[in-house]
Amino acid sequence: MKTILHTAASRGNANHGWLQSYHTFSFAGYHHPERHHFGVLRVLNDDTVAGGMGFGTHPHRDMEIISIPLEGDLKHHDNTGTMALIKHGDIQVMSAGTGIEHSEYNANADKTVKFLQIWIIPKVKAVAPRYQQISLNTEDRKNKLQQILSPNSEDQGVWIHQDAWFHLGSLEKETELKYRLKDPKNNGVYAFVIKGSLELAGIELSHRDGLGITEANEFALKAFEDSEILLIEVPMELPRVK
Repeated sequence: MKTILHTAASRGNANHGWLQSYHTFSFAGYHHPERHHFGVLRVLNDDTVAGGMGFGTHPHRDMEIISIPLEGDLKHHDNTGTMALIKHGDIQVMSAGTGIEHSEYNANADKTVKFLQIWIIPKVKAVAPRYQQISLNTEDRKNKLQQILSPNSEDQGVWIHQDAWFHLGSLEKETELKYRLKDPKNNGVYAFVIKGSLELAGIELSHRDGLGITEANEFALKAFEDSEILLIEVPMELPRVK
């Protein structure tokens, strides 16, 4: 097993006044020569948006874009005609494919919205743009790992054009779990601590720390306090597509 630790304090930061964004990987004006991606995981941004503010209409192509709200309500609009409200307990995915334009705004003027923005490099390009959003039962992650994303449209959670699996866990103090990789030959796991503190693969992690794990079939988790964690299993080899 190999691991790479990214502490919360080591992330890039962009403070735009209305937006406070922490970047695990190189993004926009933040460039880190050793942090361009973890396999096909290209972006993991931890965003806080002020009341009534947001991202104006902008384009994307050939990327799987996942939003996970942590607090507050996010208002979505795109040029496929989709208008939606995304809140804690929901998960949103856009397959940008041949091109999509969208905006994301804080739906409330009197409180902030916090969410994770994640980009995954797809295994195929030029697919038809697609939007999907579901509401999850957060009780299904209490002291266990709830699958929220997979490559299979018939499986639990949303689906994307990549052999990736996401899981969320809400663990009470002293809870111990194991995660077995779906594809240990080709995949690694990037773990991100949403809150609390845990031991993962023998390494202690705290609030907003990240840990990449490769060359493993499974690993153990133990919560030192009430904690929430996101596990992102992704292929480590970049797709060879034109």
